[in-house]
Parts: sequence; structure tokens; C-alpha cells
Amino acid sequence: MDDQEPVPIEVALDRIGAGEAATAEFAGAFPVFDDGQVARLRPYGEEAQVEAQHVFFREGDADPDLILVLEGEVQAVAHYGAGAEPVYYRFHPGQFVGVMSLLTGEGAYVTSTTTMPSRVVAIPMERLRSAVGEDVAISEALLRAFLLRHSLLMRLGTGPKVIGSRYSPDLRRILEFLARNRLTATWIDVESDPRAESLLRSFGFTAADTPLVLIAGQPILKNPSVTDLARVFGVRQPRDHSDKECDLVVIGAGPAGLAAAVYGGSEGLVTMMVEAVAIGGQAGTSSRIENYLGFPAGLSGEELATRAALQAEKFSAGILLGAQARGLNWDGAVHVIELGDGRRLLSRAVVIATGARYRRLPAERLMDFEGSGVYYAATEAEAQRCTGAVAVVGGGNSAGQAAIFLAKKGFEVHHVVRAASLEASMSRYLIDQIEKESRIALHYGSSVRALEGDGELSAITVNVTGGNPVELEVSGLFSFIGAEPNTEWVGDALEKDKNGFILTGSDLRQEEQGWSPLLLETSRPGVFCAGDARHGSANRVATAVGEGAMAVRLVHQRLASPVVLSAQPA
Repeated sequence: MDDQEPVPIEVALDRIGAGEAATAEFAGAFPVFDDGQVARLRPYGEEAQVEAQHVFFREGDADPDLILVLEGEVQAVAHYGAGAEPVYYRFHPGQFVGVMSLLTGEGAYVTSTTTMPSRVVAIPMERLRSAVGEDVAISEALLRAFLLRHSLLMRLGTGPKVIGSRYSPDLRRILEFLARNRLTATWIDVESDPRAESLLRSFGFTAADTPLVLIAGQPILKNPSVTDLARVFGVRQPRDHSDKECDLVVIGAGPAGLAAAVYGGSEGLVTMMVEAVAIGGQAGTSSRIENYLGFPAGLSGEELATRAALQAEKFSAGILLGAQARGLNWDGAVHVIELGDGRRLLSRAVVIATGARYRRLPAERLMDFEGSGVYYAATEAEAQRCTGAVAVVGGGNSAGQAAIFLAKKGFEVHHVVRAASLEASMSRYLIDQIEKESRIALHYGSSVRALEGDGELSAITVNVTGGNPVELEVSGLFSFIGAEPNTEWVGDALEKDKNGFILTGSDLRQEEQGWSPLLLETSRPGVFCAGDARHGSANRVATAVGEGAMAVRLVHQRLASPVVLSAQPA
């Protein structure tokens, strides 16, 4: 623990120059519930009268309760990590103590105590999940506050620490897992952060031992696996279904997979969702989705993924995170999914929703800067690593959303587009925003040829059609140039097009099937494909969600009229 005297969180934000964005977030992060909201939330918890200095939970404690203050005052202090300034916030009647970790199952990031005799309602995690699932108004208020508090914690550097070199592939793997799963942690770079040496020395390690992960109440982790990270951060895992038959296994937790899990669980199917890296897929890295039906103000990919995962769990769908599908086989009518750790999942039906991964730029020295200057997502975590102007490459909606997000963060953005315009590849509403944003400079007819820098990215060389190459000084390059399907793990078990996308429905050669595949059904009866991994996908979040939901309806149809199956893959 740190012996420094804690300061109010608003003072700490001002000291680090968090800016107008943090000021705007602050009010939303600490709302005051009115009497009606308090009355709706109270039945989910237990009311208690407590004395001053009562400790509700300490940093690192597992499964802390949400504390709703009715009378008195509760203080939350965050100070773990030796080097981060300890901060506090005092909650008054109508406010609640808690962050996103209450829903994700992580340990507490703060120590919570009363400053005076108080009356509170303590709501356990499972009952809080029920409240979020059952009460729309409460859900909106809690989730918005949790997401904004998460953003503030990331800025302040409280909570768990990751110590490692920006040149380490293992560090980049750890940071990607944490960022994609919305787990709050601060990266301390051994190359540039003066805290790194003293921290390593105090714990008896050297730079050669990194990457290290420090979490209050847990042993220090040395170069942990994804499975280890999921375990110590409390990412909830379902009961073991190895070699036990499910009704439906969904592979991939992007929008299509989440929709399939929600509808599968809600319609009574024993459903398991398998995800290798993070809930949300590519959509989960989007800073703002503005064309999704029902959200006129837009929502972040993080918010969409969080809400969908909560819905899936509400309907008893299991989520197996950190598990990599390695093969697809079958035993008669039972589909067998082989996992990377040797486990097997058996299921009557399968929905493949593994999506696609970003293509890499054909540029010199690209690999030198991946994870330390070159990024394939534009979220708060990546933005924090940039120190000056940035470049965004690509002409699609993802690139447009990234450019706008980074410009609003205060960066000068060079938007590099191979085509002569954005008209054919980007939605009009994004083009309008880009053209109005003074911080975004468009470079049409251009492509990135090379990256420069001594240890960290400092510039890129851009080829310009009909002109001389141009050098742009940037601290980060965000690449959104299309995607390739994540379907190699299927091997030859299913028919694919020449680019590796899975063929479904009428795209299959019907005369060779000997049966009629349903709309999203693959060349194997009972195996469906939804979202970006499917040949002909529209590559839109709304379409992926629709296909995931539709796939479950088709699963019911196939299970009601099974085809006679061979015992081995075709």
C-alpha cells in the first residue's frame, strides 16, 4: 500500500491535466439517485446501520457488494501500486460505491469505509446483475456510471499494474487482453517510466523478469497466460462442460455470437459461448457506433459488448473466455469442438461467429512497432500511449470512427486513404463529421510505405499517387484496412470461398450436398455461420446481431428435422 495522503479524485484529475473530457465525464460518473431510483434499487440488497470507520471491503477483495448510501457518508480510496497518487471520493445519500468490476467479477479496486455513522444498502453481485437485467432505468444509470468511472480510473493509473517493455510481444498480448476485456490496469514501461526500476527493485525482480502483473491481494504474476489473467482478474468462467453435451455452442463473442448466445439461452437451449480473447470482437474496440438502431446518440463498442454479455448471462448462457477453438469434428449427430487446452465441447448444434481480423499494412518496419505505435483499435487504452499527432489508415466506417474519436481526444489526425474519396466506402454521417473536424487532415490517393523511429514510432512515409513521398511525424498509427476471416481453425471440415470465408445456404453447391442447407447453414448440417466470418456478410454490427439471432431460429428448425449425418467430416 502507498503511505501518501490521498487527495480528492477531482484534484488528481486536474493535476494530470485530464482536460474537458474528464470534467464532462465526472458528473455522469457520480450521479445522485432520486427517491424513486433508490426505492427501485433497495429491494435487491440488505439495509444496515453501521458505525464510523466501518470497512465494507478492501482493495483486492473478491466479489465486493455495491453500497448504496441512504444516510451518512462513505469514502472510497484507491491507492494500490506504489507510484500512483492515492485518490478518494466521498459518497453521500443517493449515491453508490462500485465500479465495472462488480459485474465482471474482478476484485475491488478501492477500499471503502464510512466516515461517520451511516445507513446503507449492500447489494451482492448476483442480485446486482438481476437489477441490471430487470430494471431498464436502473441499468442505464448504473452502466453509464460504471463505464465513466472505468475511464477515469484508467486516466489516474489506479488499480492493477503491468510492468514491461514496449518491445515485448508478451506485454502486448497482456495489454490487449486487458483492454479488450475492459479490465482497468496501468502499464508501466520499463523503457521510459522512472517508476519501473524502483518497483522492480522493491519486489525483488529485474527487467529480465518482465512482464509482471501486480494486483492487490494476489501473488505477483510473471508473464501470465490469458487463462491466468482471466482467473486472477476474476473473469467469470462457467462450470466445466468438457465432454458434456450442450444444445448449442457459439464460437466467437462478437455481436453475432453474443446475439446467438442471448437468443439461445432465452429460448431454453443449453448454450455455451467460447471466446479466445475478449467479449465484443472487433465491434468491442469501436469508440462510437452511431448507426445502430435505437441509439440515436450512438454507443461505444465497449458498452454494447458489456450489455450483451450481461443479457447472455441473465439467460444462463455460459461464457468460456480465454479458450481457443482449434478444430471441428463430429461423432454421428454430435458436433465436437476441440479447444486449444485439450478440452472438448459436445453440442447438438454450432454457430460459428469467429469474425475477422485486421489485415496488416504492407509497410517497412511495421512489425517493429506493433503494440508500441501501431494499433488495430482506437480506444482509451491506445490513445493513452500516443504523445503527439497520429495517423489513421483506411476508408471504411471503422477508420472514420477512429479518426473522429482521436480528434476529439485532442490529437492532430492524418487520415490516409488509398482511394480518391470516401464516398464509396464510408457512411455519409461519418464523412460529414470528418469534413467538419479541423484536427483531421485527409490524404487521398495515399498509402503508407514505411515506418520510422528509434525504439518508438516517430514518423511514417506516405506514397502519394502522382506525387513525391511525404513524411508525416506521428506517435501512433491506427490501421483499419479490411479484414481476413478467422476460419483457419475449421480446416477442411467446412466449405469456404477462395478467401477463407465460410459458405452458407444458397452459396453452397446444392447438388453435392444431398440435402438442402438452411439460410445460414454451412456444408455441415447443424453448423451455422453468422457475422463477418461468413461469405457475403454485410460487415455491419446490426447485420451481425440479426444473423446471430436468426441462426438460433434456424437451429431450432434443423433440430426439429435432422438430416442423417455421416460419422466423420466430409
